Amino acid sequence: MTKVAKKELNSVFWRSFALQGAFNFERMQNIGYAYSMVPIIKKLYKNKEEQAQALDRHLEIFNTTPQMVPLILGISSAMEEENANNVNFDEQSINAVKASLMGPLAGIGDSIFWGTLRVIAAGIGVSLAEQGSIFGPILFLIIFNVPNFLLRIFGLKMGYQVGVNSLERIQKEGLMDKIMSVATIIGLAVVGGMVATMLDITTPLEWSGSGAEIVVQDILDEIMPKMLPLIFTLILFKLIKKVSVTKLTIGIIIFGVAMHALSIL
Repeated sequence: MTKVAKKELNSVFWRSFALQGAFNFERMQNIGYAYSMVPIIKKLYKNKEEQAQALDRHLEIFNTTPQMVPLILGISSAMEEENANNVNFDEQSINAVKASLMGPLAGIGDSIFWGTLRVIAAGIGVSLAEQGSIFGPILFLIIFNVPNFLLRIFGLKMGYQVGVNSLERIQKEGLMDKIMSVATIIGLAVVGGMVATMLDITTPLEWSGSGAEIVVQDILDEIMPKMLPLIFTLILFKLIKKVSVTKLTIGIIIFGVAMHALSIL
């Protein structure tokens, strides 16, 4: 039975800092994630074809707060280990678990690191820097990065240990299908929430008739709030299977400019 050693986990830890080195708008942090998993993949799979398949698995779209990534990397490492040693393991569950974790952990990580810790660290650092103290930027880096490093270190270890200790029981009790179902539901809920909160599409169309003013957006909101963002998302979901992301991005920009110029959206 092939097992992941401390050496591989240490290598994953240091590689995780390059997570956003090849960030792209099609699959976000996928290249950095796959790069981080290379030591695990090489350890567990000796066959080049199996290594290629494992690497391809981790090139799916991925995006979350960088500080939270080692936790997911640890779980992925444990799942890859189980997949390498158990012929009955469902390898699709590896990406399903990743997809279910990246959304919720991004919300937690962004709130802690970008919304809270960075603001506190900057406030303390700037107040000292204004007084001409060299400790201003130094203290900022310490306050922000110490929790950052600690979470990365213990997150990776905890993720791997939780994965190793839980996967065997999950397999025996047939819980993997339920986990994948929950992962799908959580993933869809996160995407739905993002559409409702981050995609702002409205129409200024209105006209008067028979002494009454008709506002199209008000009518749409009464039927279903955020109807236009939902329709727009569903259209893109259909198109993305046939059209490249680059072409879609350019098309969205042209469409948006045109609709705004015509006072339709």
